[in-house]
Amino acid sequence: MTTLNNSTAVHTVDTINNFPTCTLPHPRDDHERILLRKLDLRMSILVIFYALNLIDRANITNARLQGLEKDLHLHGQQYATTLSILYVGYIFMQVPGQVSPFIEKQLNVTFLQEYVLTLAGETFYHPSVLFVSMGYNISINRDHNELYWDCCRSLLSGCAEAPFYPGMVFLVSKWYKRDELALRIALVACGSFLSSAFGSLLASGILHGMQDKLGGITIFVAICALFILPDFPHNTKWLTPEERALAISRLAEDGYGKVGELGKQTTMQGLRDAVSDWKVWWFAVAAMFQIMAQSLFGYFPTLCATLGYDTTVTLLLCAPPWVFASMVAFFLAWLSDKQQRRYKYFAVSNSLGALALITSICTMNKAARYISLFLMAQMVTAYFLLFGWISNTFAREPAKRAAAIALVNALGQTGNIIGSYVFPSNWGPTYRYSYTICIAALGVSTGMLGGMYLYLKHLNKQIERSERDDEKDVNDVREISFKHLV
Repeated sequence: MTTLNNSTAVHTVDTINNFPTCTLPHPRDDHERILLRKLDLRMSILVIFYALNLIDRANITNARLQGLEKDLHLHGQQYATTLSILYVGYIFMQVPGQVSPFIEKQLNVTFLQEYVLTLAGETFYHPSVLFVSMGYNISINRDHNELYWDCCRSLLSGCAEAPFYPGMVFLVSKWYKRDELALRIALVACGSFLSSAFGSLLASGILHGMQDKLGGITIFVAICALFILPDFPHNTKWLTPEERALAISRLAEDGYGKVGELGKQTTMQGLRDAVSDWKVWWFAVAAMFQIMAQSLFGYFPTLCATLGYDTTVTLLLCAPPWVFASMVAFFLAWLSDKQQRRYKYFAVSNSLGALALITSICTMNKAARYISLFLMAQMVTAYFLLFGWISNTFAREPAKRAAAIALVNALGQTGNIIGSYVFPSNWGPTYRYSYTICIAALGVSTGMLGGMYLYLKHLNKQIERSERDDEKDVNDVREISFKHLV
């Protein structure tokens, strides 16, 4: 993560403070729309990025139906171990990957990453994560029929991919206002829906010819992204000076801090502030239970197989629920941004998921269970809304926000490790115990975040009282007028 405390940032801030309004020949709203169109077009490559990042993970769940456990001689919980080991790499490498400049200067590790960050900025960093991840997957021979090699590949992939999702969320949060953020995260993260649906089509044989080309496609996209993705608003070269000034000022006006104070916090200070903030740990524990409830995604083809169809039909049936989930995600994220409400729509998504889980517990009817898979798939919407909410809550300083997102996502991956063992084969085909565990996890995460909702709402009321009771100058009003989205 690059920081803003350099001479370029200072010069840009001075330019904004002295920026004449007559420089913009058209109304500001028109310029904002043009700026957003530019950003949306360039950020759209993250959709492909995210799909390619997850498709290999989707393939292992599909391969289970095609004899993966028999081919690799897996017994008991060994399949769950191959799933969970990926997230061990996530947990260990996510925070160092996200706040890497501080870690590298102190420990003198990963010289190449520091070199890329220092000379090229974040534009080069996040594509390099995907590039290295695919390199690991290609370099480790897939023909080994041993658990050891599969676990090694998963662990190395997890280490390489760890900074990707929090880095993607942080990159989006650096450019968009709080009432624009949830929809953008949902749009970018629709790559996860593409990877699940596309992976099922690959496994079913419809797109079999594409299987061997994915590695080359991934590397090509990573190289293209080096020249497409933006850095910070103050140093992105393909924006005009007026657009850079507008990008920074609109974030400052949205409550991201005073223009003259943007980015003064160092990476070390941001990491320390994130670790010492109890809200970060509260969000992290809630995220762990949320992710544990969503661990069924790793067994989605297996759950679909309980309908009783053959392997090819089962894999084809896995695709439509993810198409439905993408539509629900866009709709709820759009409503969340429009109404500036996060918890309300988080709870709606989880409630629909709980209804689906209860339905699957109560019946083995094919139609009812298949419909429930649609509602289960849309639970990922709550996950996206959660990280939009986290970005909004820690919006003031980029360094702290980056560390907070990484900490929450890293500790949250513990839920994936636990969840990998929630669907043992001997609990099938009903998986009633598994679904019961998922319902309990959903209840804990929804309840914990309900407590955070009440706390942030209380803080907003305190801020409103302070604004009414105290006479402030213009700058102080801007500073205190920051209110949390709830």
